Amino acid sequence: MLHMRRWPIGLALWLLGLAGMEVAGFVAVWRFFVQSAHGQLLDTVALAGNSIGHARVENLVNTILNTISALSLVIAMAVIGFIALTRRRVAVAFGAMLLIVGANVTTQVLQRVIDRPQVGVDLERAAAGNSLPSGHTTIAASVAVALMLVLPAGIRGAGGILGALLAAVAGVATLSAGWHRPSDAAAALLVVGVWACAAGLFIVVAQRSHGGVDYGRPNRFTVCALTVVGLVLLVGAGLALELTDQALSTPVEELGRRRLLAAYGGGALGIAGVACLVVASVLATAHRIAPQVVPPTVDAEHEMTVVEG
Repeated sequence: MLHMRRWPIGLALWLLGLAGMEVAGFVAVWRFFVQSAHGQLLDTVALAGNSIGHARVENLVNTILNTISALSLVIAMAVIGFIALTRRRVAVAFGAMLLIVGANVTTQVLQRVIDRPQVGVDLERAAAGNSLPSGHTTIAASVAVALMLVLPAGIRGAGGILGALLAAVAGVATLSAGWHRPSDAAAALLVVGVWACAAGLFIVVAQRSHGGVDYGRPNRFTVCALTVVGLVLLVGAGLALELTDQALSTPVEELGRRRLLAAYGGGALGIAGVACLVVASVLATAHRIAPQVVPPTVDAEHEMTVVEG
C-alpha cells in the first residue's frame, strides 16, 4: 500500500531517544570498566580466559581479524554505495556512508582521548594505554548495519541476522586474540548504534521531499527474535560476571580453568548480546527509514488520497 510521507515526528523522537540510551550505555561501560579498578579487574579476568583453547581457534581468529582492515572497509563501502545507487537510493547511500565513516572516526578519536587510569590492574598491558572502543568491532558492525539499510525490504530480515552474527563474531574474535577486552567490543557496538540513529535521521530528512512510499512489511519476527536472544545472552553474561566477581580476591594467575572459562564466556555472551540488541533496534525501524520510493502515477495519487482521507 502506498503512503504519503509526512514529517515522521514519532520516528525522529524514537531515534533520538534510542541514541540517548546508547550514549548512556557507552558512558556506563566506560566509567565502570575503564575508570574503576573493579571493572578493570573483571575485564582482565575475562581477557585472561582467552588462553583456554586458544591454540585451537588461533588460525580462525587471525583469519577473521586480518580480513577486517582499512582496505576491506573501503571495499565494503564501495559495495554498499553501489547497491544503494543501483536501487536509486541516493539518500540511503549517503546515510550508510555517514554511519560507517562517523562510527569509525568516532572510535579512533575516543581511543586517543579516553584516559585509562593505572590502578594496579593488568600491568602487562598498562603501557598500551586505552583500547576502548574496539576498532575492528566498529568496522565489522558499521558495515553490517549499513548493508542492512541498503538491502531490499524482502531480504532485510536475513541481512539483520547475518549482520548481528558478523558483529558478534568480530567482537568475540578480538577477545579471543587478546587484542581487546569485552568492554571494548561492547562500547564499539554502542558507538555504531548511535551513528545508525544519526544516519536514520539524515535519511528521513533527505527523503522528506519524496511523496509516495511503500513501507513494506516490518521485520517483526526477526526483531523479536534478535531482542529475545540478545536479552538471554546478556542475562548469561550477568550470571558469569557474578561468578567472576566472587573470585576477584584470587590473583588472576591462580584462578582455575573453570573460573577463567566462565569469565571469558561471560564476556563473549555480553558482546554477542549487545550486537543482537543494536541490530534489532536498527531493524525495527529500517522499513520506515528506508522505504521503497514509488514514482507518482494517477492511480497511485488516487490510492494515496484514499489512505490520507
